[in-house]
Amino acid sequence: MLDLLTQHLQSRIPGASLSWQCPPQTPDLPLLLISEDYPREGLPYEVAQALMDNPPYWCFCWASGQVLARYLLENPEIVKDQTVIDFGAGCGIVAIAAARAGARRVIACDLDSNALAVCEVNAKRNGVILEYSNDVFDLLVDPTLTSSIITVADVFYDRDNLPLLDTFNAFFKEVLVADSRLKGMSLPGLETLDVIASHTVPDLDESIEFNRVTLYRTVDPRCYRV
Repeated sequence: MLDLLTQHLQSRIPGASLSWQCPPQTPDLPLLLISEDYPREGLPYEVAQALMDNPPYWCFCWASGQVLARYLLENPEIVKDQTVIDFGAGCGIVAIAAARAGARRVIACDLDSNALAVCEVNAKRNGVILEYSNDVFDLLVDPTLTSSIITVADVFYDRDNLPLLDTFNAFFKEVLVADSRLKGMSLPGLETLDVIASHTVPDLDESIEFNRVTLYRTVDPRCYRV
Protein backbone atom coordinates (compact mmCIF):
# COMPACT_ATOMS: atom_id res chain seq x y z
CA MET A 1 0.00 0.00 0.00
CA LEU A 2 2.89 2.35 0.75
CA ASP A 3 4.24 1.88 -2.76
CA LEU A 4 0.81 2.58 -4.27
CA LEU A 5 0.41 5.75 -2.23
CA THR A 6 3.87 6.93 -3.26
CA GLN A 7 3.13 6.21 -6.91
CA HIS A 8 -0.13 8.13 -6.73
CA LEU A 9 1.52 11.09 -5.03
CA GLN A 10 4.29 11.22 -7.61
CA SER A 11 1.70 11.16 -10.38
CA ARG A 12 0.29 14.34 -8.84
CA ILE A 13 3.52 15.99 -7.68
CA PRO A 14 6.54 14.72 -9.66
CA GLY A 15 9.56 14.26 -7.40
CA ALA A 16 7.55 14.13 -4.16
CA SER A 17 7.99 11.37 -1.62
CA LEU A 18 6.40 10.22 1.63
CA SER A 19 8.09 9.96 5.02
CA TRP A 20 7.16 9.33 8.63
CA GLN A 21 6.76 12.57 10.56
CA CYS A 22 5.52 13.51 14.02
CA PRO A 23 3.42 16.72 14.14
CA PRO A 24 4.54 19.04 16.95
CA GLN A 25 1.19 18.97 18.76
CA THR A 26 0.95 15.18 18.60
CA PRO A 27 4.59 14.06 18.81
CA ASP A 28 3.62 10.53 19.82
CA LEU A 29 1.54 9.97 16.65
CA PRO A 30 3.83 9.29 13.65
CA LEU A 31 2.12 9.87 10.31
CA LEU A 32 3.03 9.14 6.72
CA LEU A 33 3.12 12.58 5.08
CA ILE A 34 4.64 14.27 2.08
CA SER A 35 8.32 14.97 2.70
CA GLU A 36 9.39 18.50 3.50
CA ASP A 37 11.53 18.75 0.36
CA TYR A 38 8.67 18.24 -2.10
CA PRO A 39 8.83 20.47 -5.23
CA ARG A 40 7.03 23.77 -4.58
CA GLU A 41 8.01 25.80 -7.59
CA GLY A 42 8.42 25.29 -11.30
CA LEU A 43 5.66 22.73 -11.68
CA PRO A 44 4.29 22.50 -15.23
CA TYR A 45 1.04 24.41 -15.66
CA GLU A 46 -1.00 21.24 -16.17
CA VAL A 47 0.36 19.70 -12.96
CA ALA A 48 -0.21 22.87 -10.95
CA GLN A 49 -3.76 23.20 -12.27
CA ALA A 50 -4.57 19.57 -11.47
CA LEU A 51 -3.30 20.09 -7.92
CA MET A 52 -5.51 23.15 -7.49
CA ASP A 53 -8.55 21.28 -8.80
CA ASN A 54 -8.03 18.14 -6.72
CA PRO A 55 -5.23 18.45 -4.15
CA PRO A 56 -4.00 15.37 -2.26
CA TYR A 57 -5.16 16.63 1.14
CA TRP A 58 -4.30 13.28 2.71
CA CYS A 59 -0.53 13.78 2.47
CA PHE A 60 -0.54 16.81 4.79
CA CYS A 61 -1.39 17.01 8.47
CA TRP A 62 -3.48 20.16 8.65
CA ALA A 63 -3.42 22.60 11.54
CA SER A 64 -7.00 21.90 12.62
CA GLY A 65 -6.46 18.16 12.68
CA GLN A 66 -3.55 18.58 15.05
CA VAL A 67 -5.55 20.82 17.37
CA LEU A 68 -8.56 18.50 17.51
CA ALA A 69 -6.36 15.43 17.97
CA ARG A 70 -4.55 17.10 20.86
CA TYR A 71 -7.85 18.08 22.43
CA LEU A 72 -9.08 14.48 22.39
CA LEU A 73 -5.81 13.15 23.80
CA GLU A 74 -5.97 15.69 26.63
CA ASN A 75 -9.67 15.08 27.30
CA PRO A 76 -10.09 11.32 26.78
CA GLU A 77 -13.31 11.23 28.81
CA ILE A 78 -15.10 12.80 25.82
CA VAL A 79 -14.63 9.76 23.60
CA LYS A 80 -13.88 6.93 26.05
CA ASP A 81 -16.09 3.93 25.22
CA GLN A 82 -17.90 5.98 22.56
CA THR A 83 -18.32 5.54 18.82
CA VAL A 84 -16.54 8.32 16.93
CA ILE A 85 -16.95 9.21 13.27
CA ASP A 86 -14.15 11.35 11.85
CA PHE A 87 -15.61 13.18 8.85
CA GLY A 88 -13.06 14.32 6.25
CA ALA A 89 -10.44 12.14 7.91
CA GLY A 90 -7.51 13.06 5.64
CA CYS A 91 -4.34 11.52 7.06
CA GLY A 92 -6.32 10.10 9.99
CA ILE A 93 -4.80 12.06 12.86
CA VAL A 94 -8.11 12.78 14.61
CA ALA A 95 -9.44 9.25 14.15
CA ILE A 96 -6.20 7.80 15.51
CA ALA A 97 -6.25 10.18 18.48
CA ALA A 98 -9.84 9.18 19.26
CA ALA A 99 -8.85 5.51 19.25
CA ARG A 100 -5.83 6.23 21.42
CA ALA A 101 -8.07 8.15 23.83
CA GLY A 102 -10.21 5.08 24.39
CA ALA A 103 -13.04 5.27 21.86
CA ARG A 104 -14.78 1.90 21.53
CA ARG A 105 -15.22 2.25 17.77
CA VAL A 106 -13.80 4.80 15.31
CA ILE A 107 -14.92 5.24 11.71
CA ALA A 108 -12.69 7.30 9.40
CA CYS A 109 -14.86 8.82 6.69
CA ASP A 110 -13.44 10.42 3.54
CA LEU A 111 -14.47 10.64 -0.11
CA ASP A 112 -10.87 10.09 -1.23
CA SER A 113 -9.88 6.43 -1.38
CA ASN A 114 -6.23 7.43 -1.00
CA ALA A 115 -7.06 9.20 2.25
CA LEU A 116 -8.66 6.03 3.59
CA ALA A 117 -5.62 4.05 2.46
CA VAL A 118 -3.20 6.35 4.28
CA CYS A 119 -5.48 6.29 7.35
CA GLU A 120 -5.11 2.52 7.37
CA VAL A 121 -1.31 2.75 7.10
CA ASN A 122 -1.13 5.38 9.85
CA ALA A 123 -3.53 3.47 12.10
CA LYS A 124 -1.40 0.34 11.84
CA ARG A 125 1.77 2.31 12.65
CA ASN A 126 0.07 3.76 15.73
CA GLY A 127 -1.30 0.43 16.91
CA VAL A 128 -5.02 1.22 16.61
CA ILE A 129 -7.88 -0.26 14.62
CA LEU A 130 -10.19 1.93 12.55
CA GLU A 131 -13.19 1.29 10.34
CA TYR A 132 -13.58 3.09 7.03
CA SER A 133 -16.35 4.74 5.03
CA ASN A 134 -16.31 6.82 1.85
CA ASP A 135 -19.84 8.22 2.27
CA VAL A 136 -21.14 9.92 5.40
CA PHE A 137 -24.71 9.59 4.11
CA ASP A 138 -24.40 5.83 4.38
CA LEU A 139 -23.70 6.37 8.07
CA LEU A 140 -26.59 8.80 8.49
CA VAL A 141 -29.13 6.10 7.70
CA ASP A 142 -27.82 3.80 10.42
CA PRO A 143 -29.95 4.42 13.55
CA THR A 144 -27.37 2.72 15.75
CA LEU A 145 -25.01 5.64 15.12
CA THR A 146 -27.23 8.42 16.50
CA SER A 147 -25.45 8.13 19.85
CA SER A 148 -22.07 8.69 18.17
CA ILE A 149 -19.72 11.65 18.29
CA ILE A 150 -18.69 13.21 14.98
CA THR A 151 -15.41 15.09 14.58
CA VAL A 152 -14.88 17.57 11.76
CA ALA A 153 -11.49 19.22 11.13
CA ASP A 154 -10.82 21.72 8.33
CA VAL A 155 -13.89 20.81 6.31
CA PHE A 156 -15.91 24.01 6.55
CA TYR A 157 -13.29 26.02 4.64
CA ASP A 158 -15.62 25.06 1.79
CA ARG A 159 -18.79 27.01 2.63
CA ASP A 160 -20.78 24.51 0.56
CA ASN A 161 -20.16 22.03 3.38
CA LEU A 162 -21.70 24.23 6.10
CA PRO A 163 -25.28 22.90 5.62
CA LEU A 164 -23.94 19.54 6.78
CA LEU A 165 -23.61 20.99 10.27
CA ASP A 166 -27.38 21.16 10.74
CA THR A 167 -27.60 17.51 9.70
CA PHE A 168 -24.81 16.52 12.08
CA ASN A 169 -26.38 18.46 14.97
CA ALA A 170 -29.71 16.73 14.40
CA PHE A 171 -28.32 13.21 14.01
CA PHE A 172 -25.30 12.79 16.27
CA LYS A 173 -25.06 13.00 20.04
CA GLU A 174 -22.18 15.44 19.88
CA VAL A 175 -20.28 17.44 17.28
CA LEU A 176 -16.66 18.57 17.60
CA VAL A 177 -15.28 20.99 15.01
CA ALA A 178 -11.83 22.48 14.47
CA ASP A 179 -11.38 24.97 11.65
CA SER A 180 -8.76 27.53 10.67
CA ARG A 181 -10.77 29.20 7.88
CA LEU A 182 -13.89 30.30 9.71
CA LYS A 183 -12.00 33.02 11.59
CA GLY A 184 -13.89 32.47 14.81
CA MET A 185 -17.38 32.85 13.35
CA SER A 186 -20.18 31.34 15.40
CA LEU A 187 -21.65 27.99 14.36
CA PRO A 188 -25.22 26.95 15.15
CA GLY A 189 -25.55 24.54 18.05
CA LEU A 190 -21.88 24.83 18.98
CA GLU A 191 -19.90 26.84 21.50
CA THR A 192 -16.39 28.15 20.94
CA LEU A 193 -13.93 26.45 23.28
CA ASP A 194 -10.64 28.07 22.31
CA VAL A 195 -8.49 29.53 19.55
CA ILE A 196 -5.17 27.71 19.29
CA ALA A 197 -2.05 28.37 17.21
CA SER A 198 -0.94 25.56 14.92
CA HIS A 199 0.42 24.97 11.43
CA THR A 200 0.27 22.43 8.66
CA VAL A 201 2.92 19.68 8.48
CA PRO A 202 4.94 20.04 6.33
CA ASP A 203 4.70 23.77 6.99
CA LEU A 204 3.10 25.60 4.06
CA ASP A 205 4.13 29.03 5.39
CA GLU A 206 0.50 30.05 5.30
CA SER A 207 -0.78 33.42 6.43
CA ILE A 208 -0.87 33.70 10.23
CA GLU A 209 -4.67 33.93 10.12
CA PHE A 210 -4.76 30.34 8.82
CA ASN A 211 -2.52 29.19 11.66
CA ARG A 212 -5.16 30.04 14.26
CA VAL A 213 -7.58 27.19 14.78
CA THR A 214 -10.98 27.69 16.40
CA LEU A 215 -12.23 24.71 18.39
CA TYR A 216 -16.00 24.19 18.75
CA ARG A 217 -18.13 21.70 20.66
CA THR A 218 -21.85 20.99 21.00
CA VAL A 219 -23.24 23.56 23.43
CA ASP A 220 -24.41 20.97 25.95
CA PRO A 221 -23.99 17.34 24.89
CA ARG A 222 -26.36 16.28 27.70
CA CYS A 223 -29.20 17.85 25.75
CA TYR A 224 -28.74 15.31 23.00
CA ARG A 225 -30.07 11.77 23.02
CA VAL A 226 -27.95 9.07 24.62
